[in-house]
Parts: sequence; C-alpha cells; structure tokens
Amino acid sequence: MKVILIQPKMNKRPMDTDLKTRMAPSLALLTLISLTPDGHEVIMLNENIEKIDYNCGAGMVGITITLDVMTRAVQIAKEFRRLGVPVVAGGIHVTSSPDECMKYFDAVCVGAAERVWTRIIEDAVNCRLQQVYHDMEGFKGDEIVSPAYNKIDKNRYLYTNVITTSRGCPNMCDFCYNSCKNRIYVQRPIKDVLKDIESLGTRHVLFIDDNFIGVPSYTRELLDRIRGMNLKWSAAVTTKIADHPDLLDLMAETGCQSLFIGFESINNLSLQGVNKDNCFEKYERLITEIHKRGIMINASMVFGLDGDEPDVFQRTFDWLVKNKIETLTSHILTPYPGTELYRRMKEKGRITEYELSKYNTSHVVFKPNGMTAEELYEGYLWMYREFYSFYSIFRRMPKHKAQQKSYILFNIFYRKFGRLISALARVIPMSAVGRLAARISYRIK
Repeated sequence: MKVILIQPKMNKRPMDTDLKTRMAPSLALLTLISLTPDGHEVIMLNENIEKIDYNCGAGMVGITITLDVMTRAVQIAKEFRRLGVPVVAGGIHVTSSPDECMKYFDAVCVGAAERVWTRIIEDAVNCRLQQVYHDMEGFKGDEIVSPAYNKIDKNRYLYTNVITTSRGCPNMCDFCYNSCKNRIYVQRPIKDVLKDIESLGTRHVLFIDDNFIGVPSYTRELLDRIRGMNLKWSAAVTTKIADHPDLLDLMAETGCQSLFIGFESINNLSLQGVNKDNCFEKYERLITEIHKRGIMINASMVFGLDGDEPDVFQRTFDWLVKNKIETLTSHILTPYPGTELYRRMKEKGRITEYELSKYNTSHVVFKPNGMTAEELYEGYLWMYREFYSFYSIFRRMPKHKAQQKSYILFNIFYRKFGRLISALARVIPMSAVGRLAARISYRIK
C-alpha cells in the first residue's frame, strides 16, 4: 500500500518568513516512517515546500495536526476522501481534542503512535479502520521509536539535527497542551538518545523537548554521557534551572550555546493566573548565572494574561533590553481547546473567535481583561518591531565574543532581514544556509 504522510501548510505569524516554515522536518512523520512495516511505500510530504498531488495513487493518508493547521487539514482530508482514500489524523491537537476531530477523518490516533500504527496500516489494507486508536496506558520512554533520519531530504531544511530526549512536560500550566487529559511525560533511554546523535553525524544538535530539565537527574546523566563529544547544542528549559547551578555548569561544559526559557511574564499575578510557578524576582539572578557561563537566552513571553495592562509591553521591552536578552519569542495568549485555560474562558464567555487557523499565538481570539483586543494586538506587533530594531540589537549585544557571531546571525539575518534570506534560500539549498550559519557561529563544518 502507498501511504502518504502530510504536514499541512502552517499559518505564518507577522514576523515569520519561509525560513520558519522550513526550519526542520516533522519528527512525528519521520517516526511514522520508522514504524511502518516493510512492504509498504511511504512518502512524506511537507505542504510548506511542495504541493499535494491528490491523484498520486495513495492507499491511505496520514496527517499530523497542530491546532492552527486544523482547518487546512480538514480541507486536505475532504479531497482525499472524495477520491475514496481513507485519512488518518494524529498530532497534538487530535490528542487534546479527539471528539472535535473525529467527524472529519476516517480515523484518529490519540497520543503516541508506537503501539497502534502497525494496526492502523493493517486495518486500512483490510478496509476495517476503527474510528479511534488509543493505547497509552503505561506507555514508557523505551517504547519511543527513533525518527527515520535517513529519509530526510536535507536540502529542504535549515536544520535536520533535531532530537528529543522526552515527550511532554511534568508541569501543567493552564495555557499549555500539557494540561490536557491525554498528556504524558516520559524520558527516553539515554542510549537511544546517544544513538540518534551518532546517526545524525553532526556536532550541532537541537534538543526540542518541551522541557529539557523535566527530571534534573536524568539531564545530568545525559550530559555526563555527552561530555567529550565536542557538541554545540541548544534546548528549552524552565526557570527552575535556577535551582540547579551545577547543572548549568555541566551545560556550559558540554557545549550548550543557548536556552529557550519560558519566562512568560514579568508580572507575578499574571503568572499565578495560569498556574505558572515562575517568580519574577528570581529572573535577573537566573539570567546573570546563565550569561556568565557564556550561554545565550531565547526568552518566551506571553501577552494578554489577566494581570496585563497596556503598559506591559514597554515595561517588558525595557526589562529585556536591560538584561541583554539575546532573542525573543513573543506570543499573544491563546486558549488552546482541551486546555484548562480554554475550559475556563469558554465557561465565562470570553472566547470571541472559533476559527482555528487563527490559533497560532498571533491573533486575539478571546476578550482580554486589562486592555482591549486592539491594544493587545498592536502591543504584540510593537514588541517585535522594537526588540529587533537596530538600536535594540546594538544595546543587547552579548559581552562574550564567542556569542556575538550567532547573535548577529539570528537578530540581523534571521529576524531583521529574514525575507531577503528566504528569497536567497529559494536558489540555495536550505541545508547549505544552515551549515554556513553553524560554521560561522560555532566553527562547525
């Protein structure tokens, strides 16, 4: 049987360019390729890069769905089903809101696919697809299958060196998918992670876990094992890393270049309103400890929380610049269906927009408490313009010379002139752009 695995076209945010759409391949689809039994032809299709051929002779279609591509996924499924091709959907949105998704697809996979994908293939071959496939009870990290890295067309992506050490997060912040009922949190065996690193054949690694330090003892063991591999790596952590200075030392020693950190807000009341246990008073000490170890920070900030008022944008900008935060990922608060935040807002009649394509953290889909929807949206846009202005970039320049090249590459060439670089990347293989960036930043060939 010919199986087509599809990643629907993403909805770019105002600051996004084609570099974002071609950042890295879908690990979910690559994992499905690894899980597919021999004897079947499997094709992975990224709609951000190529068009869908509906008359390709598919025997089954699988679609991975994040919330904002749900509308497009339904359109794709409708066309294939019209041609008599069964469509199976999975991914984070399906897992968090399976009842909402069932009516649009022949079958849905809720949660991890490792235990059920072979059965789905067999049922499709025998025309007996069930409506729901869900086998997650007692799911363990050693059941996670490595993605089929050898199936990636490296010329299409900036980075193909993406690895997970875990799935999920032990925290349950109200606005996050990890507050949904079908959530899991498991760590992979370290030997499997090391095998993935070796299979990639690169010294530059991106760990894309929701929370790289979910279990600090596990992280310590992993970093002990990669000591001496001469890697340059990045990961996402929570502010709880402040409680583990020895772990920060180990990160610096093993080649950590940057940490994505969910600060989310500089207002403690805003944080408490979404069950986020951050404490603003600890932020500056954490930043100092990270910077003095030569590690850069990508700060995640969320605007529109119930404690936010119109002055939150200027105050946050001033704080980011004062602390020389190297990069910013900014979001408008978005109540994802299935989360505790969505349930609470819907009960209070605060949801104002149900078109899911707008749920990509760059639209106001609810009624804010402390400002108008227009103030929230305009403040969000202002934050990006100001943060990536030349004046701000100059003021935030890292003190460590080793960081300055990668800092300039991201702030100037990825953000400030991202559209120009995207245009150049149409004639230059994307992998070449990524390799050049790694070589300039970290002297990695």
